Amino acid sequence: MKVLVRIIGVVALLAGLLFAGQGAGYIHWPATSTMISDVHWVYYGVAIAVIGLVLILMSRRRRDLRPL
Repeated sequence: MKVLVRIIGVVALLAGLLFAGQGAGYIHWPATSTMISDVHWVYYGVAIAVIGLVLILMSRRRRDLRPL
């Protein structure tokens, strides 16, 4: 479970950084993206990246409960 949460967190972090970079106009890939230079995507991307970071931190600190 910890590995799955960590993978989802990394994917969310990377996607959020991509969205924020496109929204800020720093990343122009793909060239036909409607997110390029649209400030709304900076906010969405930062929010998604923060959620990803929280998931990564949770997966590092979470203790698995094992049945006796």
